[in-house]
Amino acid sequence: MRKKIPSISRSAAILLLYALVSACGQDNGDNAFLAPPGSQSRIGQSNELASAGEACYGSDSFLIGAGIYDITGPAAELGMMGYAVVGQKTTGIQTRLHSRAFVIASPCNNKRIVFVNADLGQMFQAVKQKVVQKLQATYGLTYGDENVMLSATHTHAGPGGYSHYALYNLTILGFDSQNFNNIVEGIYQSIVRAHNNMAEGTIKIARGDLLDASGNRSPAAYLMNPAAERANYAYDTDKMMTVLKLQKRNGQEIGAISWFAVHATSMHNDNYLISADNKGYAEALFERAKGTDYTASTTFVAAFAQSNEGDASPNVCGGLNGCGATDYNSMVLSGTKQYNKAIALYNSATEVLTGGIDYRHSYVNMSNLPVDSAWTSGAGYKTTCVAAIGMSFAAGAEDGPSNVPGFHEGMVYDGVSWPQVTLVPEDQACHQEKVIFLPTGRMTPYPWTPEVMPVQIATVGGLGLIAVPYESTTMAGRRLRDTVMNVLQPKGLKYAVIAGLSNAYSGYVTTREEYAAQRYEGGSTHFGPYTLAAYQQEFNRLAVAMRNGTGVNPGPSPRDLSCCQSTMITGVVFDDVPLFKSFGSVHTNVSASYTRGNTVSVKFWGGHPKNNLHTQGTFLEVQRWNGSAWVTAARDWDPETKYIWARDGVANSIITIQWTIPSTASTGSYRIRHYGDWKSGWTGAISAYTGTSGTFTVN
Repeated sequence: MRKKIPSISRSAAILLLYALVSACGQDNGDNAFLAPPGSQSRIGQSNELASAGEACYGSDSFLIGAGIYDITGPAAELGMMGYAVVGQKTTGIQTRLHSRAFVIASPCNNKRIVFVNADLGQMFQAVKQKVVQKLQATYGLTYGDENVMLSATHTHAGPGGYSHYALYNLTILGFDSQNFNNIVEGIYQSIVRAHNNMAEGTIKIARGDLLDASGNRSPAAYLMNPAAERANYAYDTDKMMTVLKLQKRNGQEIGAISWFAVHATSMHNDNYLISADNKGYAEALFERAKGTDYTASTTFVAAFAQSNEGDASPNVCGGLNGCGATDYNSMVLSGTKQYNKAIALYNSATEVLTGGIDYRHSYVNMSNLPVDSAWTSGAGYKTTCVAAIGMSFAAGAEDGPSNVPGFHEGMVYDGVSWPQVTLVPEDQACHQEKVIFLPTGRMTPYPWTPEVMPVQIATVGGLGLIAVPYESTTMAGRRLRDTVMNVLQPKGLKYAVIAGLSNAYSGYVTTREEYAAQRYEGGSTHFGPYTLAAYQQEFNRLAVAMRNGTGVNPGPSPRDLSCCQSTMITGVVFDDVPLFKSFGSVHTNVSASYTRGNTVSVKFWGGHPKNNLHTQGTFLEVQRWNGSAWVTAARDWDPETKYIWARDGVANSIITIQWTIPSTASTGSYRIRHYGDWKSGWTGAISAYTGTSGTFTVN
């Protein structure tokens, strides 16, 4: 296995910026910068669960639409989101990233929801805000915060810079408007397609255990949970996969949604190619089996969504080892396991979801939120804390350690293992065992992480989707599911899944017992030891309102920080090629012949990929001669291809295109074409070019 890059840059960058910013003073926590209530458009909260349950009782008819759209960001020189390593910047594409959207409506009560699964590291609040704004500009109040649920797969191999909160842009070196706008537009377009594709259909559900695709990366923290509670479960990660099969009344297949809890971290921090990681590989396998056309407005869509994956790692052979010879092989193994289980459940699904659609949504200020004693396991009345991250956060997780000297997991503020010294004395008592490393909620002029968080529940017949704006550990997710099920099961809710990393992002949430261990996940729990208890309280409030058919207070509006972004990310000044060369000319050509399993490689003189993201397009095509014309055999979204960019000198770019020939490839004559764009240093104009390799044979 290749040596991983130490993440020392994460803590170094945070400490440097903290030192610079802290001199400017601290936020007093009074929410002075919150947008005024009512500044964001809202649609009416549902208040008809009881009557809707009667109207929709036994109904298996839904209006269903699916859509998919490209959200791949800049493929060169943009920091990647996930491992917080300053030097990990994009240098090409292994697979494209997509937004997969599903609109589901129930004619029996005239309600609908949107569920989006996006190949992103996190779903940031700014993205949700702008997507909803675009939807309301198009559809009025049909869609809003309440019935739109945006979830991220948590790939660590995508470009970053698309949050409006400083902590998440820190190692990216700021906000990147090109990537942000591309993500917002792509999610919006996927929803538009799903909306336009709606047709009467049915939804079938199937569930089953996938045993060999995840392992608990913080077993010491998990063991802190009560033995009696742990005895209720056979495993220390959730092995249950839930699959929905969506099809029209005439039997035509619309799509599939799978929820399974495992980190999308098969690709580690020495990877520089954009990749949807193991969940994206599973999506590609499923969609290839169903003949998905990524350029079509109507096509089959398969989403592999995230759940309570906070301590669930795909590296089931330990540490950084995903059992493959390379990270790519480990990704293939993990993705294939998820695909095989999902397609088996999909093909065997017989249980039809019946009932209507319902939802509740509210914003909650998680700083100093009162938590009733009913949720604190006998600890009495408590409050949450102003957001802060701990020393154990800076240490990194077992399958992604930072290797920063002086930082390790389990750094606990107890006067024994850590001196009674704290950087933020006014907050230390509230955060208890956490040794505060950075008070993100007290930074000025704006907090570095959000404090007003969304809570959302949506039901599709007997299935409940619990949208959490964080990464939930296994046991924390189980407790929250039980909280919701205890309220809604008597009203017909049969199943519930945690829809992880949804609508916004604020680090991790652990159980109170796991928090005390201060492993990476506990150090990353922003609002203190009673964060989970607070979320249980708030989700219970939503569930009770659903049960009683009443509305909920929409809560305070989150900040809109679109006005206040900064960046040190550089753009393209100009592109150049050596004397006597042109854009698209071959640098190093292919060989004359190959066999299946070989990797074909060709290099071109090209332009910077930031000039044109080729959204819904491709930087490459593998073409086969069919006797009368060249036909496309592969593009840059296919897992067998790689598009690799490298700078040569000041402004020259060398583009490498690789194709690992599948065992199913037809024999015959092939060529590789490259599509790119270059920027003039004189006029700033961007012009397209193409390059074509020599012909080679596959034997």
